[in-house]
Amino acid sequence: MFSTRHSITLLFNANKVYDRQVIEGVGHYLQSSKVNWDVYLEEDFLARLDNVKNWGCDGIIADFDDTKIQEALKNLDMPVVGVGGSYKNEHDYPDVPYVATDNYEVIKAAYEHLKSKGLERFAFYGVPNDLNHRWASERESAIVKLCQDDGYECAVYRGHPTRPETWQYTMNRLSEWLQTLPNPVGVISVTDARARHLLQACDHIGKLVPDQISIVGIDDDDIARNLSRISLSSVTQGCFDMGFQAAKLLHRRIENPKLKNKIVTVAPVGVVQRQSTDFKALQDPYVIQAMHYIRQNACRGIKVDQVLEFVGISRSNLESRFKEERGHSIHHELHQEKLETACRMLKNPELSTQDIAKTAGYPSLQYMYAVFKKHFDKTPKEYRDSLHTK
Repeated sequence: MFSTRHSITLLFNANKVYDRQVIEGVGHYLQSSKVNWDVYLEEDFLARLDNVKNWGCDGIIADFDDTKIQEALKNLDMPVVGVGGSYKNEHDYPDVPYVATDNYEVIKAAYEHLKSKGLERFAFYGVPNDLNHRWASERESAIVKLCQDDGYECAVYRGHPTRPETWQYTMNRLSEWLQTLPNPVGVISVTDARARHLLQACDHIGKLVPDQISIVGIDDDDIARNLSRISLSSVTQGCFDMGFQAAKLLHRRIENPKLKNKIVTVAPVGVVQRQSTDFKALQDPYVIQAMHYIRQNACRGIKVDQVLEFVGISRSNLESRFKEERGHSIHHELHQEKLETACRMLKNPELSTQDIAKTAGYPSLQYMYAVFKKHFDKTPKEYRDSLHTK
């Protein structure tokens, strides 16, 4: 049925998790539909866009959040499908078949997640307004409206562009803004990369995450997540499905060039919860300090004595406060933090149990096996296998 071979070009930045997942979705369409496409991933397209009419391909799927790409592909005599953010105003969409991440629903997912924690104060960390960040402006408008509809105020800070020569200035201004926010507060970051700025700034100024500030990013980016000691909660966008839908639209347009342009909006997958939003409305300042220290250092093998030294009060005093606020001992909290870390890591089949035991702070693999046997009546391997059979 699909005997004609076509040359298809993808214009995406494979350094970004969003773009990589879109590309993966395109690949899945190729495998499942059996289209006869030669796919070319142009790595240096920004330097070559002025010559795009001479590339000789049969169709293009491109990142239309980049205005340079969108402008270069105008009026091309070949099928083009755009991928990018959704817009409240329909006139903002380009005049091509288009697949959009639903910016409103992305922000709503993050907002509802923070509300479910009992938070009633909110803030948004965005990016400076410009034509290449219209998707960020849409997200900012979404959170402001959601808060207004519920009777809440939302503090907005767009910050500065990140460059090596102005990095310290940028972080200083961000820290100053964070210190103006009330406690506790939930902050939605426009991306995971910007969320990492928040985590670093909080660490520098002693703002406790998540007890004073809970943070949600967007993209669920492994790189950004693993560069901070506090693991980041994040909204997973439907990028894989966006790539699949974009390839499907291009296929239809190649088969029938007279088809009308269509806009497909893709909802987010959901929020992946991690430490940065593990908010439990603690009241005791000593327990808040202890919890912050435990979250950051439990997997380094710390003991109760080190927690006491950090907080600066007696063991009987802190244990009593812990019992009141958390319902268990400091030792149990340390145990739970390491166990939860190990359980999260076991979801990744590529990580060895030896590496997981070391990262989670267990003195040996055998010790971790004993903990899992006692807690789950399963070995770590059996626990991992049970995850993949559900």
